[in-house]
Amino acid sequence: MSHNSTRTLVEAAIFAALAMALSFVPDFLEWFSPSWGMIPLVLFSLRRGPKYGLLAGLIWGLLHFVAGKVYYLSLSQVAIEYILAFTVVGFAGLVTVPFQTALKANQKGQALGLIWAGTFLACLCRYIFHFIAGVIFWGSYAPEGMSPYFYSFTVNGTAAGLTLVVTAIVLSSLYLTQKNFYNI
Repeated sequence: MSHNSTRTLVEAAIFAALAMALSFVPDFLEWFSPSWGMIPLVLFSLRRGPKYGLLAGLIWGLLHFVAGKVYYLSLSQVAIEYILAFTVVGFAGLVTVPFQTALKANQKGQALGLIWAGTFLACLCRYIFHFIAGVIFWGSYAPEGMSPYFYSFTVNGTAAGLTLVVTAIVLSSLYLTQKNFYNI
């Protein structure tokens, strides 16, 4: 294994640990708080691409077990919400090549658009899994007369939207003030 590969693996673990640490930020509204850990995971994925981004997302999901932050209903629910949902955050890295090109060419508008696109992709992929789990496993918690689909869409959709906005604003601000955070 090359020195660069080892460094990238260590970086993946550090970013996953940072994401987990941010998961302990208290919710300011129950069910409607952003997932703060998305910020370092999307940043890392934009730096290193989908392969390492998916790995960091998987590590972040597994760290929930170590930290005792798993809400367990069944094995399949845990697999969907903690393994798959956190892993797919790494798909933000699908825009890494054009983002890194825009970064090197100092194309601010293009780079900012790609930060938002990568963040959107990460949030969409993650929250598709949370929506599915919400319908299948959490739908019984819906208020009487409310469809489990609508319940999952509103609860998970609100969290996804808030996470998207917060993550994209923070990452855009980092780009404008600390562009070197994105350099590989």
